[in-house]
Amino acid sequence: MSKLVIVESPTKAKTISQFLGKEYRVESSYGHVRDLPKSRLGIDVEKNFEPSYVIPTKNRKRVNLLKKEAGKADEVILATDEDREGEAIAWHLTQALGLDGKKTERIAFHEITEKAIKEALSSPRPLNLNLVDAQQARRVLDRLVGYKLSPFLWKKVARGLSAGRVQSAALRLIVEREEEIKKFIPEIYFSVSAELKKANGDIFSAILSAINGEKIKSPGIKDEKTAALALTDLKRSALAVKNVETKEIRRSPFPPFTTSSLQQESSKRLRFSAKQTMRLAQGLYENGLITYMRTDSVNLSQESVVAAKKWLAENLGERYAVEAPRFFKTKSRLAQEAHEAIRPTNPSLLPKDYSGDDKTKKLYELIWQRFIASQCPKAIFNSVRLEIEAEAGKNIYTLSANGLTLQFDGFLKIWPGKFEENELPLFENNEELELIKAEKGEHQTEPPARYNEASLIKTLEEFGIGRPSTYAPTISVIQDRNYVEKNEARRFQPTEIGALVNNMLVEHFPKIINIKFTAEMEEKLDSIAEGKEDWHKTIKDFYVPFAAELETKYAEVEKQQPEEKTSEVCEKCGRPMVVKFGRFGKFLSCSGFPECKNAKKLIGDAALKNEQGEELKCLECKEGLIVRKRTRKGRFFYGCSRYPECKYASWKKP
Repeated sequence: MSKLVIVESPTKAKTISQFLGKEYRVESSYGHVRDLPKSRLGIDVEKNFEPSYVIPTKNRKRVNLLKKEAGKADEVILATDEDREGEAIAWHLTQALGLDGKKTERIAFHEITEKAIKEALSSPRPLNLNLVDAQQARRVLDRLVGYKLSPFLWKKVARGLSAGRVQSAALRLIVEREEEIKKFIPEIYFSVSAELKKANGDIFSAILSAINGEKIKSPGIKDEKTAALALTDLKRSALAVKNVETKEIRRSPFPPFTTSSLQQESSKRLRFSAKQTMRLAQGLYENGLITYMRTDSVNLSQESVVAAKKWLAENLGERYAVEAPRFFKTKSRLAQEAHEAIRPTNPSLLPKDYSGDDKTKKLYELIWQRFIASQCPKAIFNSVRLEIEAEAGKNIYTLSANGLTLQFDGFLKIWPGKFEENELPLFENNEELELIKAEKGEHQTEPPARYNEASLIKTLEEFGIGRPSTYAPTISVIQDRNYVEKNEARRFQPTEIGALVNNMLVEHFPKIINIKFTAEMEEKLDSIAEGKEDWHKTIKDFYVPFAAELETKYAEVEKQQPEEKTSEVCEKCGRPMVVKFGRFGKFLSCSGFPECKNAKKLIGDAALKNEQGEELKCLECKEGLIVRKRTRKGRFFYGCSRYPECKYASWKKP
């Protein structure tokens, strides 16, 4: 009896084929075999929003091969990933290949190991059409928003722009954070610190924390006079210990990774982008080294925690293996608990023994450490809080010092964390201290930080914008569209065109480009996946008012950013050059367009300026301007505007 197993990727096919007998043939669909057409909407809004799927030209050869193999097989087994997209791919395969339901089975698994594959084969299940509907609803919804809003932007702003339900919400977060930073007014505040000495010569530091029993509120002392008086009073006062509080602090390990936390930690520790992280994780999963990498669950199998405990006891000793396995509760109410967290399939495969490339090895090590550490005991610290009093006339000043020492590293032995040990001497109440010196510090509050990949993903997750599979592509799209760029500190800033697009959409379509709306729509998609809501009705409830509003806006809204005249003349036809807006921001274009298609970069946009606002000349040729450029991989550098005539370039900002 011949059996055909169909999966999404060749790597996955190769791994699975190692576990199956000769009666099985494993083939790859190379992802989706059907999709909506690119050249048109592909959704019949008059007939219940039915999508019109096509087999893309690049997929036809593969579909024909799979049809042929399916015809020869006695049984067809669909083994795509166990999530909405995987379920949708399986359903599209049944449609594109015309599979006979009587000889077609669906299997699902969280890891590609021999045990998991054989267990899945022993318990096939029917296709989950609720999951298919949820994925189909997402695709239709995003197509309607993208294909209806994007032409609006072409007409009112510039050709080549795009809008999307999730990408526009992410862009809004970045633009609004930039506006917060621009509006931010720094606040001056002060601090008072002291260096003190015990009778035995031990020296330590403390800070002023309260005046007359009233705690100094964050960020610090508001007026300089109060700080100056405190400094003067401390220098002429006797100081004595008033309170010593010692306690044990136990710090618990972090849960194993979800998609979101993996992307965040990979960005912080490895400086990998979300897109790069998911590409590397996909390879680890398809080669059978980790569990499925798109998940919002921190659930762990009993088998995996037992294996972790065994490894810890054998390699680090019993004190590093918890008595009872530690399980974690998922905070998200929408998490699919049937899924598992991201973990190594075999804890005994140590990162140092992994033979892959360096970047994949680093990601595997991160996943391995996080999982193993989750089954370690808590770290134990000894904490000391010391309060010192100084009385000067009517004023009583309280200084504080905090000590922290590590007693038992626990999970920190596997998952190193940031903490600063500060060992204080031993004290007794009313013990007198000598003031060595006291200082007044002046500070100012900082504006909110721009988003980096980690903090943006965390915020998207907190607001319920998107799901595990959408974070990486969302961030990638807004960069590819030139709506945002990363600065030298690897933080996102909106481009001029990105801010313009956001402001246009927020002003005229506030109900759609809305954080709450985007999150609520995700919840409706989850309800469809659970079989609680009809996807056609969900789309209709959204589309009818959206289409009416869009029609109104086409008539009401005038084109943004009219052409700006310049004194420059087109070298091809002699007509004036004008500044226009395009997908990549402002550029110079001939006013004779479309007869004359001459266009070029507007150097002034990227040119560096000094404190007086003057553009900086090239350090080598002294003729061109120093402009900021970007490599193909997205890294910024500085070069001459006369390139290739002048090849000056520098990674450092002049």
